[in-house]
Amino acid sequence: MTSSQNAPITVGLASYGMSGLVFHAPLLAANPQFKITKVLERSSEKSKLRYPEVEVVKDFQALIQDDALELIVINTPNALHFEMGQQALRAGKHVVMEKPFTVTAQEANELITLAKEQHRILTVFQNRRWDGDFRTIQQVVAQKLLGKLVYYEAHYDRFRNYVEANTWKEETGPGSGLLYNLGSHMLDQALVLFGKPQAITAHLGTQRPGGRIDDYYAITLHYPELMASIKSSYLVREPGPRYILNGTEGSFHKYGIDPQEEALKVGQIPTGPNWGQEPTADWGKLNTQLNGLHFTGTIETLPGDYPAFYQNVYEAIRLGKELQVKPEEAALGIQLIQLAQLSSTEKRTILVD
Repeated sequence: MTSSQNAPITVGLASYGMSGLVFHAPLLAANPQFKITKVLERSSEKSKLRYPEVEVVKDFQALIQDDALELIVINTPNALHFEMGQQALRAGKHVVMEKPFTVTAQEANELITLAKEQHRILTVFQNRRWDGDFRTIQQVVAQKLLGKLVYYEAHYDRFRNYVEANTWKEETGPGSGLLYNLGSHMLDQALVLFGKPQAITAHLGTQRPGGRIDDYYAITLHYPELMASIKSSYLVREPGPRYILNGTEGSFHKYGIDPQEEALKVGQIPTGPNWGQEPTADWGKLNTQLNGLHFTGTIETLPGDYPAFYQNVYEAIRLGKELQVKPEEAALGIQLIQLAQLSSTEKRTILVD
């Protein structure tokens, strides 16, 4: 498979469910350096309503056997990621894996080894690194606006007091549950900010009547001079702060959630100068001491930038630039998920090797 450096990267989507419809297809279609040519839909052709030029195929083999396809986005149910990733890499394709990367860290590491052997790009769609609030928090931490940071707390809460019907996400099985779904985002953000923790303490639970998966977690990541807490529940009707950061000089509280997902859901095109901008009412509050002066006020949230993920994928494939989401980082996130499960089951703190 040979391609001109200036030619768009040809893409096959392995699914057109929620992630394909809302995230991957719109982000790829908005970037002229990519061209979606095939979409796997086993029982419908919904993708052709928005992308009439694509070819709908009925099985995964039609993607990996297409010599013209350079990149495959594997956004299928979590338990299928490892097997499909293996097949795609062995067929010489670059791979974008929907989070969570895989079910186990061993599977993740096997795919990393295979990608290196095949000289192919392998990355994971950790799009919430490009949430506006998280981008802002990175600057608050990097610029030490709170002095020495001692406590970080992040929430990703929802209110859904029923078990959603007809979705694999509510069924027991490998890779199911809230920890794999949302925890993979929150653990990734903590790793970006603070790196690998020394230990982990976790409690997982099922709070909704009739629930079959974990729909609640509270996880503490232990660092030498910092405690990072991440929490999520389906039974939070009145949300509190999404982020709480405390340091020796002050605190930063942030409410609200990045607007990009909702914008994509209603069909907005992810381009233009106003993309990802958050309403003023959701800007975070900073109360701190800066250069001997007490400051209390809001900080404008940096714009969210999901398109940056695929722009980086293009630059990695065509220009040899460094991946921003390295598969080794995503593999560590999966290791932490497994350790969190063990911690919750055994009701103890687990050291991170």
